[in-house]
Amino acid sequence: MFGHDAHEHHGAQAAAPSAAKVVLRDAPLLDASAKRVRLANDVIGERIAVVNFVYTSCTTVCPVSSATFQKLQEKLGPRLGKEVVLVSITVDPLRDTPQKLREYAARYEAREGWAWLTGAKPDVDGVLRGLGAYAPRFEDHPAMVLVGDARGGPWTRFFGFPSVEELMARIDTMQVAHHHGRD
Repeated sequence: MFGHDAHEHHGAQAAAPSAAKVVLRDAPLLDASAKRVRLANDVIGERIAVVNFVYTSCTTVCPVSSATFQKLQEKLGPRLGKEVVLVSITVDPLRDTPQKLREYAARYEAREGWAWLTGAKPDVDGVLRGLGAYAPRFEDHPAMVLVGDARGGPWTRFFGFPSVEELMARIDTMQVAHHHGRD
């Protein structure tokens, strides 16, 4: 009963992006080359991050989200990896090894600047909780994209499937704020 209501509610608020309270947990994660990395310092650093949540055996939501990131990577061009980093975090760390993520990333022609993260389940779960993306059954994870940075600036949560244009607009707005922050 409650689960059903929660789901209805989730559908109802699919449209507008909202400010998100995000805690970047510093747990060690593994990237697709099996290197130990920390989300805030190593993966995001000084850049703007666009984060989504996937699992490689998913056939519904995740391919749509990954295809959006593939288009976003094209749109970003030379900004990818320099000013903006795309981050895909698995919600199924028990099955999604770095090797699996590498193969999955290749399907979307992921380039340098698009990070794929897994790790020990407690570490990944902690990171997902901090980002508001944890679900006890990973198949139930909400479809969403987060845009923010590691400097404690505001994060924006897009529920459902934001368009490349919406995400680019948010990145551009943040970038202006970033440049002002440096002056």
